[in-house]
This record gives sequence, C-alpha cells and structure tokens, in this order.
Amino acid sequence: MQLDDEVCLCFHVTKRKLQNFLRVEKPRRVAQMSDCFGAGTGCGWCRKYMTVMFEAHQAGSAAPQEDPASLDYAKNRAAYIKSGGGTPPPGAAPIDPA
Repeated sequence: MQLDDEVCLCFHVTKRKLQNFLRVEKPRRVAQMSDCFGAGTGCGWCRKYMTVMFEAHQAGSAAPQEDPASLDYAKNRAAYIKSGGGTPPPGAAPIDPA
C-alpha cells in the first residue's frame, strides 16, 4: 500500500493522512483515529489496518511491517461488505474495485 492509497474507502482517507494524524495529533487510543476525517466510522473494514498503524506508531515505527496490496485490500473489503460485514455510506468507494 502506497502513501496516497486509501485506507478508509468510505471516507477516502489515505495512508498519508492517517500517518500525519498519528504524528501530529498523537492520539492515545486507536478509536481517536476516527477524528481524522471520520476514518473507520463507515463500513468498518479499515479498523483492523488502522489498529495496526496505531500500534506501529506507538512502537516508534512510521509504518506497519506488512502492508496489504491496494487491490487486494479493496477486493477483501468488497467480500467483507458482501458477507454482511458493514454498510458503506453514500459516496464511499465502489464495492467492486476496477
């Protein structure tokens, strides 16, 4: 996953935005990352990866050790939503990635 790839596909929040939020705002809990443009408050798919980002930041690392590939990340989100895992809000990225 590249810095400008979306982590939160519902609210179009990129990895770069989340990393900058962690660096500047220094949230004390992972739930506070939702203050970054509503990340994690849509379908819920990105919450696991945001937790990984938060824990890496708490451990002193700028980024997680293992990043998912962007296309795989979007495909897995589609499967998550289709299985009833969450409901994206209007304006979210399409469920079936191109």
